[in-house]
This record gives sequence, C-alpha cells and structure tokens, in this order.
Amino acid sequence: MSQQLQALSQEIQEIQQQIETAQSNVEAVQEQKTAVDEAIEALDTLETDATVQVPLGGGAYLRATIEDIDEVIVDLGADYAAELEEADAVSALENKKDTLDDRISSLNETVTELQTERDQLEQQAQQMQQQALQQQMGGMGDEQ
Repeated sequence: MSQQLQALSQEIQEIQQQIETAQSNVEAVQEQKTAVDEAIEALDTLETDATVQVPLGGGAYLRATIEDIDEVIVDLGADYAAELEEADAVSALENKKDTLDDRISSLNETVTELQTERDQLEQQAQQMQQQALQQQMGGMGDEQ
C-alpha cells in the first residue's frame, strides 16, 4: 500500500510542476500581450516628427525622430516582418493580440484540468492514508 501511496504522491508532484510551468507560460504570454497593447497605443498616439526612445538592447536607448508614422514594420512571426500602413499595422497587432488571448485561454484550461486531476489524486491519496490508518488501528485492537 505504501508503494502505491508513494507513486501517487510522485504523480501529484509531477502534475503540480506542470501546473506551475503552465502558469509561468500564461504570465509570459500575458507580458507579450501587454507589449502588443503598448505598441497599439503608441501607434494611436504618436505622430510624424515625434521623438521616441529606441531600445538598442542591454538597457541602452537612442532618441530618434519618426520620419513617417504611416509606415510601420510589424513582426509577423516565424522571423518575417512586413512594412504596413498604420491602420494595417494596428489590425495586424490586434490579430496578434487575439492569438495571444487564445493561447492564454488554452493555457488556463490546461491549468484547470491539471488542478482537477491533482485534486482527485490528492483525494485518492487521503483515502489510501485513512485506510492504512484504519488497518493499523484495527491491528492494534487485535493485540489486546
């Protein structure tokens, strides 16, 4: 019985790790979605000749002047980018945001399913522990 309980405990721990990984993935996708929201907001508020800070990486930035807000280069995924007019760029970013929302929903569903499975296994483990305890208590009564 204790081997079954130990195997069950290990399975519960593995599921918990999967839950934590999925939750971390949700947070990462949420950060991507926030970045897309910020890009959409920037496109809606910036104008030609505005000065912006351009990240170079490593925490370094340059000031730059926007030559033409109507021409936006948008990452399309799979190492492809396209130069789009502002409205089309916003539309592409909105589509990207929808895709990220779908990914978040899918990950959240996975988390819920894993939590349900973990809860069922924990309940099963508790029942096994109670049975083992009852058997021990029953064995003690026989000795008296």
